[in-house]
Order: sequence, then structure tokens, then C-alpha cells
Amino acid sequence: MSDTLTLSAETRDRVGKGASRALRREGRVPAVIYGDNKEPTSIHLEERALMKALHTGHFMNSVVMIEGVGGKAVRTLPKDVALDVVTERPVHVDFLRISEHAKVTVAVPVVFADEAASPGLKKGGVLNIVRHELELVCDAAEIPSEITISLKGYEVGDSLHISSVTLPKGVASAIDDRDFTIATIVAPSALKSEEGEAAAEADAAAEAPADEAGAEDEATDGE
Repeated sequence: MSDTLTLSAETRDRVGKGASRALRREGRVPAVIYGDNKEPTSIHLEERALMKALHTGHFMNSVVMIEGVGGKAVRTLPKDVALDVVTERPVHVDFLRISEHAKVTVAVPVVFADEAASPGLKKGGVLNIVRHELELVCDAAEIPSEITISLKGYEVGDSLHISSVTLPKGVASAIDDRDFTIATIVAPSALKSEEGEAAAEADAAAEAPADEAGAEDEATDGE
């Protein structure tokens, strides 16, 4: 399960580009908390603390408790982090206010395991990852930190679909109208070349008896 993170914040009365720039010069990051049928709350966070949370690697699929807002902690889920196009430092964050056991939709990273047990990879096949994250629906208190998928038994040419993934109890795919592909094991160019040559040899071998039979028929007709 993903860890719960905690960030301290202060409310802000002034909004707009000028006020936001002033906050950033002071090492603060403007943010907003919205949702749960309540008015949006404009806040600002310490940039260093926010950067530390971002670098955990699971910020976007973690419950974040925002302290210092209205005298109590607010349970939230990060929904968007805007980054500076040059420095890649955070310039604004959107948080969704949620209840403790709310049903939430989150993007959870995929981790692949058992590469050594994949015959396709052993032959030199390449794992082509189509989706690095899965969009899942689950209880806010039970958000997975990652989804581990075994590659055991997969051959070159095999595809791994969402239907073959065992999700934790109470967790479901947000996309439920199709059996989408998560990854495939594709043949490298060298293996494709070998397979092409083998197929060509097989075709040539199959054609040879037919050619010989044709030659015999011509010889018989000549007699």
C-alpha cells in the first residue's frame, strides 16, 4: 500500500500571477485544495518539503495530509503538478479533497518481475512496455504503491493484457470496456532475420519436391 505523506501549508488570501510569483521568490509553491462539495482553498507550501515528497516516486498515487488549513489536517490526493518548463521546479499543485474511504482513481506504476523465467527474453526478445502505469479505482486508504507483473512463461510474440493481471482485493481497472495491452515481447532484429531465413529455407524445401515432380512429368511426356 502506498504511504501517506504529510505537508504543512498556509492559506493565502491573494491569488493571481503577481502574488504567485512573490510566493515563489520566498521559496513557496502556490496550490489549491478543491472537491468534496466545498469551496476551493488557496494555499502555499514550502518548496523544499514539496520537492522531497515529489522525489518519493509515488507522490501522485499517495494520500497527502495537508496540515495548517483551518486548524485541522485535510486529506487530499494530488491531481496535478505544474512544472517550470526550464527549471522543472514545481510552480503550482492541485489537490483533491477526499474522505478517508472515498473511491478514487489513481495512476499506479507497473513493475515487471521474473524476467529470467521468460523464455522469450532468454532467446533475446525485448520487452516492449506499452503502459508504464495503470489507471485504477480503489479505496483511498488502500492505494497500491505499485503493481507487480510476472513475465514467467512469456514467449516472443506474446502480449500481456490487463485480463492476465491479478489486482489486489478491492482494486479494479478504471478502463473496463476493453482488454488493453500492457506489454509485449518482441523479437530483436537479429532474431527476426534468423526466423526469416528459416522460413525462406522451409519454403524452398517445400517447393523443391514440386519442382522435381514437374520435371519428371515433362520427361515422361517427352517419352
